[in-house]
Amino acid sequence: MQFLRTLFWVVIAAFVAIIASNNWSDITLNLWGNLQADIKIPVLLLITFTAGFLPTWLIMRGKLWRVRRRLSQEEVKAVPAAPTATPPPEEDGL
Repeated sequence: MQFLRTLFWVVIAAFVAIIASNNWSDITLNLWGNLQADIKIPVLLLITFTAGFLPTWLIMRGKLWRVRRRLSQEEVKAVPAAPTATPPPEEDGL
């Protein structure tokens, strides 16, 4: 199963590399004022994908962190304290 997963990701990476190489051309972005930037299309797509994906991923990681912290605190509360062993009372030598 690991082989099929690896093969799947290799095929996807090869497909993306072929598409990116065929579209490797400059575009001009008009930013603000007279400021312009020339950027390759695949790089622009990577930047926009990251800009859209990163906030969602950070929110998800924050929620997972909070849930794990709460669970660990509840586990600490749920574990009863180990009873301390008290020595038996000493008897008088009668």
